[in-house]
Amino acid sequence: MKAVARIPRSIWMLGLVSLCMDLSSELIHSLLPVFMVSGLGATALQVGLVEGIAEGSAMIVKVFSGAISDYFGKRKALAVFGYSLGALAKPLFALALSVNWVFAARFMDRIGKGIRGAPRDALVADLAPPEIRGAAFGLRQSLDTVGAFLGPLLAIGLMLLWAGDFRTVFWFAVIPAVIAVLLLVFGVQEPDAASAGRPRAAVIGWHTARELERAYWLVVIIGAVFTLARFSEAFLILRAQQQGLADAYAPLVLVLMNLVYAATAYPMGRLADRINNFKLLGAGLVTLIAADLVLALAQSYTAIAIGVALWGLHMGLTQGVLATMVAASAPAHLRGTAFGIFYLACGMAMLIASVLAGLLWDTLGSATTFYAGAAFSVMALILMALIRIPSR
Repeated sequence: MKAVARIPRSIWMLGLVSLCMDLSSELIHSLLPVFMVSGLGATALQVGLVEGIAEGSAMIVKVFSGAISDYFGKRKALAVFGYSLGALAKPLFALALSVNWVFAARFMDRIGKGIRGAPRDALVADLAPPEIRGAAFGLRQSLDTVGAFLGPLLAIGLMLLWAGDFRTVFWFAVIPAVIAVLLLVFGVQEPDAASAGRPRAAVIGWHTARELERAYWLVVIIGAVFTLARFSEAFLILRAQQQGLADAYAPLVLVLMNLVYAATAYPMGRLADRINNFKLLGAGLVTLIAADLVLALAQSYTAIAIGVALWGLHMGLTQGVLATMVAASAPAHLRGTAFGIFYLACGMAMLIASVLAGLLWDTLGSATTFYAGAAFSVMALILMALIRIPSR
């Protein structure tokens, strides 16, 4: 509990900002695959394309927003712009009349996420003392995931209340998105560059790559391979729907996943401050392999629930740890750029993974999609066995 008490107030506020925006986003996202397939006639490949391009674009944008935040020494302003763009995108989902409309809304929403992501994570690193940085990232991730847990729960209640009217339910997502922007504007204090221990960075270029050491680039490679094994959670929802889960209860998939994720992210972040990060990543990959195999073979709601819970556990074991490793392996004045490049690599991997998942689903069946995810996880394990990154 000492680590929690030492975490600065602004990090708690950033966590609450993430909670509100994730509540808003997951209220929509937990219903979106079903809305696209049942309401708009989309195929699994189209779902994969929308998810892959949207999520991939978000991560790609992070490289530029991170570099800009390093150059100007201002992280909060970019984060506010990104969260505001995400809030403005929410009404478009309720107005969508085709898959193309959904794509435009999802793209705008994820671009906002891309703009805010790297500056926000770099801001957490600036605010947190090095000895509790893992706990700080774990706390922010846990609060973020609480929102991702509450969003689908709210979606279920609203779907039952409004008799399955997707569009009416989507309008409710605007409220927490606006609250998130207001919390960020009035609740978060950004330290000046000098007190955060970071000089002004130069404009990103080849010289920037030379300042980032080998340990950092190894983290980037591992993160990218890791993301290849973790395609969009939209396919978890579609897998449950295959077993007969009603549209109104489809968000239960993300409720369960994020409940496990939220419960494990902070403890695993604290553990990352004490043990070799590779041990946690290895455990996360083994858990992801188990999740993929269970979901590939699932023939009942119980099996689906076990697979989804394991998926959430692997997220808790790995996501905060990867962020901690990026922060630890990059110079203070290049943290925004470092997170941006990391997310760029992961974004390209996410695009490939989600499109491949949709293609395999349509051509060879849903089980093949999850078997492929397990195969990529094995590849990541082999890669980790071949390389070593010094612990902090």
